[in-house]
Amino acid sequence: MTHRLDDIIALFDGLFVDTYATRLVRGGDEPLYRPADADCPFHRVIFARGFYASALHEISHWCIAGERRRRLEDYGYWYLPDGRSAEQQRDFEAVEIAPQALEMLLSRACGHRFHVSVDNLGGDAAVDRGAFRARVEARAARYEREGLPHRAAALCVTLHGYYRRGLAREQAVAAGRAQLSAGVPAAAPL
Repeated sequence: MTHRLDDIIALFDGLFVDTYATRLVRGGDEPLYRPADADCPFHRVIFARGFYASALHEISHWCIAGERRRRLEDYGYWYLPDGRSAEQQRDFEAVEIAPQALEMLLSRACGHRFHVSVDNLGGDAAVDRGAFRARVEARAARYEREGLPHRAAALCVTLHGYYRRGLAREQAVAAGRAQLSAGVPAAAPL
C-alpha cells in the first residue's frame, strides 16, 4: 500500500478545512501547530520533514487538543528535545500516551506501520520502550472500547474508507464528514 503525503493532506484538509479552518502542512525539521493569525486565515498542523508518520502523530495531538488549546501555538505545551533527565522523560511519556495511542489507531486505519516514539536518543535516562508501548496499546484499547475523540473518529472513518475500502478521496471524506456530523464518539473502524 502506498502512503503518499498528497493523499493524507487532501484527506485531512477535505475533512477539516471547512469544518475547523485547519490544514495539514508539510514542514521542515520540527513539527509545529500554528493557530490562524493576521497573516494566515487557517490553523496549521505542520508535520516534520515530509514524513507520513510525523503527519499522523501531529494530527493525533490536534485531535486531542480542545478549543482553547487550539488557539495557542503548539497548543501551549512545553517540549524538551533529546537529552531529557529521567524525570523529564517520565513527564514526556505521560503526556505522549494518549496522542500515540490515537496515532496507533490512525495508522491501523490506513494500514501504515506504527512505532512508539520515546524521543530521547541523546538522554541519560534509561528508557523502557516495551513498557511505554504497553501503556500506549492499553490506551488505544480503551479508545476502542469507549470511543475515539470526535475529530479522530471522523478521520479514522476517512482513512479507513480511502486506504482499506478503496473509496475515492471525495467518498472517503464524505464518510468522515458524516461521522463528524453525527457528533458522537465512535470505535475505530478496524
